[in-house]
Amino acid sequence: MTKAKTTENEYTIAEAYRYLANAKETLSKSPIEYSRYSDSKYVREAAGMVYLAALKALDAYLISTGIERGKLPKSIDGYWEMIRRKIPLNGKLTAALNTVYENMHVFAYYRGGVDLALVKSGFDNARKVIEMMDKLMVRTANQNIVSEPKATYKRTKNQIQQ
Repeated sequence: MTKAKTTENEYTIAEAYRYLANAKETLSKSPIEYSRYSDSKYVREAAGMVYLAALKALDAYLISTGIERGKLPKSIDGYWEMIRRKIPLNGKLTAALNTVYENMHVFAYYRGGVDLALVKSGFDNARKVIEMMDKLMVRTANQNIVSEPKATYKRTKNQIQQ
């Protein structure tokens, strides 16, 4: 019997990427036929992991802002509220998370949806959520709070020298 791989801190962006990679590996076990996955069991497992990957990235960011682990959201409504209150310029993030929630959590996981495009869109948007949180964490550490991935800003020479 082998030991399961454990991580030192489950609230990291690396952990979110690990969930995403595991989901992709699980999904690869289901054959594709006529633009649909043939085995809904693997699709459901992967969908659950993808949804959790997006939530892990949000958790990692929220903890980096000082929120205690015990006060992390426990429902999707709680995440919407935290995003609204804690993450500036959150339109793209909200749209991506909404797609992950609908496609992966509701349609694929609960309802057994196996459409290739639906699942691919869920994966793509989960990756967007993770990447946005990763970039936002780096900018927050540098005191540049901007969550939109392609937003630009100018820094003065005084700010660069500090």
